[in-house]
Amino acid sequence: MLVLEKRPEPSALWRWLAPILAVVLTLVAGGVMFAILGKDPLAAIRMIFWDPLFNETFAAYARPQLLVKAAPLILIALGLSFGFRANIWNIGAEGQYIMGALAAAGVALALYPLDAWWLFPLMIVAGALGGFLWAMIPAFLRTRFGTNEILVSLMLVYVAEAFQAAMALGPMRNPEGHGFPGSRNLQDYPAAHNAELVAGTGMHWGVVTALLAVVIGHIVLNRHLFGFQVRLTGQAPKAARFAGVDADRLVVICLGISGALAGLAGMFEISGPSGQVSIDFNIGYGFTAIIVAFLGRLHPIGILLAGLLMALSYIGGELAQFGLGVPAAAIKALQGMLLFFLLGVDVFTNYRLRWQPGRAG
Repeated sequence: MLVLEKRPEPSALWRWLAPILAVVLTLVAGGVMFAILGKDPLAAIRMIFWDPLFNETFAAYARPQLLVKAAPLILIALGLSFGFRANIWNIGAEGQYIMGALAAAGVALALYPLDAWWLFPLMIVAGALGGFLWAMIPAFLRTRFGTNEILVSLMLVYVAEAFQAAMALGPMRNPEGHGFPGSRNLQDYPAAHNAELVAGTGMHWGVVTALLAVVIGHIVLNRHLFGFQVRLTGQAPKAARFAGVDADRLVVICLGISGALAGLAGMFEISGPSGQVSIDFNIGYGFTAIIVAFLGRLHPIGILLAGLLMALSYIGGELAQFGLGVPAAAIKALQGMLLFFLLGVDVFTNYRLRWQPGRAG
């Protein structure tokens, strides 16, 4: 019979082969799912992953949207990767994304209709600070009372969503909106608008920040003492303690980085593509970024590529919904399959199959 045998050393080949195999298995399983739903599987897969880039009918809309949707995923996933590498599990990036957006929007709306060059930089600081402070709640509770940051950060997402709804219905509601929930549209507020830097490309300050974060993240993780401490803590916790790594300090820094980057993602989204605080402006970027982080192997360059792939599934999924009538839930299931298959095939990084003859009865 076949048994799993632990490898003497993790397989470098499987480490990088696993994401590719996970994508292939997702395409196969996704095709089966679409067939069960009565849709042409090849047409659905083509419309999701091919047409947004290479079909000129859709490309004019889809190509700029690729950067728009990838930027928040890359920012959030990159922040999460620091903690995940050190076995610090922030599952509440969605809440930090929301609080960063609300903090930035709050600054803009409080100063409306101020037209000053420094307003947008102030919003950036507020967005990062909003996400950072929200992440400090699970950081404080873990370092002070030993609570589980997974549960605390996840529960805080629902608190943030409730706070978001309260703001949209209360203090941030547009006084000229005839009683409808939602704030003023920041796209109509030039000093606070995260507009395209190059028309028709989707390139805005959030995209620039995401690319800079990838470069800085790569340098920090591979060339800085802090990156070494993160890697050492994740791979050999006892060795890290022996080397004098302050575990509590690492928790605070890793959660702080992930919270600040998630808050920045929320800030760039609320001031740009989303435009206003509404009851449900968040669409799950904080949770999808977890898939992006693992699909990218917690490596900045891998996260960049995985973020683009996941953004493509968002855009192609929208096209498939309108063009083929594919249910929105099926697109979310397709995205979830990526993580499911990645975790499944990732077993072979540390284990291998070996045939073991069964005992005679």
